[in-house]
Amino acid sequence: MEIDFGNIKVVGFDADDTLWVNETYFRNAEEKFASLLDSYETKNQIDQELFKTEIKNLELYGYGIKGFMLSMIESALDLSNNRISQATITEILNLGKEMLSHPVELLDGVEQVLEALKDKYRLIVLTKGDLLDQERKLDKSGLSKYFHHVEVLSDKKEENYKNLLEHLEIPVEEFLMIGNSLKSDVLPILNIGAKAVHIPFHTTWQHEEVKPEEHNNDHLTLGTLSDILKFLK
Repeated sequence: MEIDFGNIKVVGFDADDTLWVNETYFRNAEEKFASLLDSYETKNQIDQELFKTEIKNLELYGYGIKGFMLSMIESALDLSNNRISQATITEILNLGKEMLSHPVELLDGVEQVLEALKDKYRLIVLTKGDLLDQERKLDKSGLSKYFHHVEVLSDKKEENYKNLLEHLEIPVEEFLMIGNSLKSDVLPILNIGAKAVHIPFHTTWQHEEVKPEEHNNDHLTLGTLSDILKFLK
């Protein structure tokens, strides 16, 4: 698809699964969680209950590993009719702590892309999740030096983006967002009049999935982050 990026002066990057691996660790934790509870329910039912609990708790806990930990504990209590052992609760907490201390794994080509763009564009990070965890990952990633601004949002809806761009005095026609989620990184951006590039990650949390009929094709989809260098000169 032909999209003119000639007016772009600011490039925003999602963080999780755009700059570094994230969702893979959640999927691995869900597998271990299901194994801990396999005496109470089937894996399919455990997965469904956990997802339902996560969605119910989003308004209270927001996005991120800490809310995920609390939702795992709540789901374990519900699925076991409050019979889950203290030892299993400890194991669930340890699953979350392992995720929080996991080394940051950059995706292929990320640093090369940032290095190529940093002198031509103002680069910013717009991500959602737990503030402390995202700050930790950014620090461990070694990427902080490339960004003029980092914002951890409670959510990525049109209003969140509009308010932030206004605060940073970035005209929408000069802004490009790059991310792995159609729901969070692409559609809200297009709806406010900015441009977006979708770079799918190999696994997506079902809450972030978008049906084909829920979007048109007025955005660019690329296979890897490095491909953006063909369009941003």
